[in-house]
Amino acid sequence: MAEARVAIVGGAGLYQMEGMDEIEELKLSTPFGKPSDAIVLGNLEGVKVAFLPRHGKGHRISPSELPSKANIYALKSLGVERIISVGAVGSLREEIKPLDLVIPDQLIDRTRGRDNTFFTNGIVAHVAFAEPFCPVLSQILFEAAIKAGAKVHKGGVYLAMEGPQFSTKAESQLYRSWGADIVGMTALPEAKLAREAEICYARLTIVTDYDCWHPRHESVTTEMVFANLQKGVDAARKVLRLAIPDIPRERDCPCATALKDAIATSPKYISDKAKENLALLIGKYVGGGGNVS
Repeated sequence: MAEARVAIVGGAGLYQMEGMDEIEELKLSTPFGKPSDAIVLGNLEGVKVAFLPRHGKGHRISPSELPSKANIYALKSLGVERIISVGAVGSLREEIKPLDLVIPDQLIDRTRGRDNTFFTNGIVAHVAFAEPFCPVLSQILFEAAIKAGAKVHKGGVYLAMEGPQFSTKAESQLYRSWGADIVGMTALPEAKLAREAEICYARLTIVTDYDCWHPRHESVTTEMVFANLQKGVDAARKVLRLAIPDIPRERDCPCATALKDAIATSPKYISDKAKENLALLIGKYVGGGGNVS
């Protein structure tokens, strides 16, 4: 099977990555179902890259219904070691303006009922998640954004809400009081699952609005989000083209060994089925077979 070390997960407005050549489209299945859409492999700036539209072509899948486990597992099966995730967010700070880019370094989880771990049904793992975004990959994105001439904010707290509805004013003010800087719907469970899969994960966010807290700006609407996304996506594509060639081949960040010493379950109690389904993640620690096609 073809491989790629780097993946781009495109959010709303970014359903394909222009500039890729030698394109191959892969339709994969995993022990956790099918990914959001076919994964496109191709060369971008001389680097083999996998591209996956998070919501599927035509934006068919709600944030609450995303097959995130299948998405991350499928990318892992292609040899992906780094994921750059792109998505829209609302700003919770005056100084973070619509059309700015933000590369967050922290998360608050306000999602409900999403399947956010590979480790269930008789196997438990506790991965460290104090730093939810890869600092190395985030720095590369920040430097690329500067080169691209974008207005970019390095660091910030991303609050992941359930959606698909936008915030109430009370919620928006609450998130501000907690110290959140931006609000979105899709960084989780992606970031948690990527960490469990020992994949570096960084987020490139496009600010489309001021959510609904700002007294001098109208509340967020779908029309507003997509109108600003059309402007912001071009800047994001430019950042991606500059960032990807600068990603080093070797990894020395903690993301690469996140599962080391994290699996709490004794191997003798892990079922053969769990070992088979999770071989891609845990095989080097407890052994097992693989299952992806």
